[in-house]
Amino acid sequence: MAEKQSRRDRAAPFRRKAATRSSPRPAIVLDVLDGHLGYFARRLQIWVFQDFIRTLERIDISPAQYSVLVVIGANRGLSQAELAATLGIERARLVRLLHRLEERGLVQRLRSSADGRRHALQLTPPGRSALARAKILAARHEGRLIEKLGAERHALLLDALR
Repeated sequence: MAEKQSRRDRAAPFRRKAATRSSPRPAIVLDVLDGHLGYFARRLQIWVFQDFIRTLERIDISPAQYSVLVVIGANRGLSQAELAATLGIERARLVRLLHRLEERGLVQRLRSSADGRRHALQLTPPGRSALARAKILAARHEGRLIEKLGAERHALLLDALR
């Protein structure tokens, strides 16, 4: 029983609070899900993304756009194919994403001088500014994760997932 309680304690940050009712409802049993890493990884991912989306919505940047801006900002001249492979994004989806970022004036796709079929990606000045604001907001989001998980668990989870 102590082992189950320990699992519940670890999972508590990711459970939704039950609606207040006139009579208390017994805790819902997760059965074998209580021992499935994938179940809790998915619950964590949902919580993380919901918080991240809420955090960045004030500057109209999605999690995928943020990842693209960060990697382009750190690797000027990166090709679309390299970016897609690095982030695990389908090329067609990445092209649409880059098109939206270009329309907003945040990213430029320049023909490579070495290979005319290749596009070199770079942030525009407004793109660098938007990324700087997004990084500040993302740091606040990460701070909430650390607060929720505890610094040690956060570090362990990050190391394990890398």
